[in-house]
Amino acid sequence: MQAPADLGTAVIGIPEGSDLELDLRLEAVMEGVLVSGTVRGTVQGECSRCLDPISYETVVDVTELFAYPDKAAASAEAGDDEVQDEESVLEDDLADLEPPLRDSVVTALPFQPLCREDCPGLCSECGARLADDPGHHHDVVDPRWSALQSMLESTSVSDETKES
Repeated sequence: MQAPADLGTAVIGIPEGSDLELDLRLEAVMEGVLVSGTVRGTVQGECSRCLDPISYETVVDVTELFAYPDKAAASAEAGDDEVQDEESVLEDDLADLEPPLRDSVVTALPFQPLCREDCPGLCSECGARLADDPGHHHDVVDPRWSALQSMLESTSVSDETKES
């Protein structure tokens, strides 16, 4: 199966058109057809700390009950609107797998993907990769003290001229 559009978030997901391997079991139950199994695909994105590309294979469990149309109509007549809104229904003996597939895959993706668990990210001052330079730092003066810093620099110059 080809991956549908929007199978992920802005940062990470399974690209549209990439191959998905579905290993599903369809079981007839009293209420309808129970679809369960796994979806395997290649996730691509970027690290939320250092913005390096990420790519890995994921396997996600999928379980969805597709109700028979007459069972869904019976629950609608019974006034069970909440159940009907959340219920998937077979249409012409076909099950639309895209919504449960999307729900399973997107919720299994990491909220803040990382290239590695201890990724230090980027320098907030200059954007340098901290993994490339672990000792990277900047001598930053607190802006509230910057006026005093300039006075200190001007006094040291005037002291030198008096001594000579």
